[in-house]
This record gives sequence, C-alpha cells and structure tokens, in this order.
Amino acid sequence: MEAFTELRSLAASLPRDNIDTDAIIPARFLSTIERTGLGKGLFIDLRRDENGKPNDFVLNRAPFDSAKILVAGQNFGCGSSREHAPWALMDSGIRCVIAGSFADIFHNNCLMNGLLPVTIPDAARLERYHRLAEAEAEFFVSLESRTIEVDGESESFDIDAGRRAALLAGLDAIGETLQLESEIAAFEERRARTQPWLAREGRGA
Repeated sequence: MEAFTELRSLAASLPRDNIDTDAIIPARFLSTIERTGLGKGLFIDLRRDENGKPNDFVLNRAPFDSAKILVAGQNFGCGSSREHAPWALMDSGIRCVIAGSFADIFHNNCLMNGLLPVTIPDAARLERYHRLAEAEAEFFVSLESRTIEVDGESESFDIDAGRRAALLAGLDAIGETLQLESEIAAFEERRARTQPWLAREGRGA
C-alpha cells in the first residue's frame, strides 16, 4: 500500500450528503479485482447525462479535474461495502476525502488502501472548506501533524493513532501482520516442538 504523509492540491467541492458507493462506482464496474482502470467509472452517472455526454459535474471541469482532494458532505460512502469505491477514487488521482462523516466500512476501506478520509464534524468549518475549494484555494493536508492548511489557517483533525501510524508507514492489514513475521515463526517453531501432535498429517476426521 502506498504511504500517505502529506498532500498539497486543489480540492474539488461536492457538497452533497449521503453519496453512496453505487454513485462513487456503479455495480456494473465491479466485475474486476484490478485496482487500475476503475477511474473511468468514478461518479460516472453523475458526470454524464442520459446520452452519455459529460455534464457540468465538478470533476469534469478544469482545474478541478486534476484535484487530489475531494470535499464532500455527510455520510460519504454509505451503501454497499465495495472496496472498488476507494480504488476508483485513487485511480482518478484522489488521495484524500474531507467530509462531515463517513460510512464505517467505506472509512475502513479507505485506510486499508492508502486513501486518507478526514472527518470534519463542524458544519461551519466544512462549509468554509467547500467555499475555499470552489475559489480554487490550495489545500495542504499533513497526516504527520494531523492538520489541514488553507487560506493562511491551519486546523487539526482527529484520526485513530494506530490507523495513522499504519497509513504513514504504508501498511495494510497484511503488511502489519508481516511486521510480526519473526514472532509468528518463533511461535510456530515452539508449537511444533512442544505440541507435535498438532502438526501430524493424514489424521482421520
């Protein structure tokens, strides 16, 4: 997993609540387990009209089409638990989503795939971020200091300490487990020595 330390970018403002994972990446794109190529389906039903032509959706417009930060509303990522949602966001270049709140499973999927979800429960502060994003202000997000800097002000955000450490190090669940590889090997060796009957092969049911 790619580590996240800090990010400087314009932000795309998407001031809508309850954007679900089917809006982020519709079910018709879920036939693959490849993490690349999903960007073409990101918000596709919001980005195109009924004839398939691009509309005025924020990510269709320059300079926001190259934004690496998305500012959303409440309950972002609700709906089904598809891991393709953070994959599609990241494949489009987005590495951080700032929102009033996140659905729990989506929030966890982001952290396990290197995408930083920043929760801003203060409605006035979130609204300010939307206005600054629309004004093409540059955002600087630092996971190390847990701060967002924009328009000359620096404000902190909360994140679980363990999740923060794993994301800074670029460790998903498998990576965290492999850090204990020597301890796991020692346990297996000790168990084989002290409880050899557990390692017997060909035992009947």
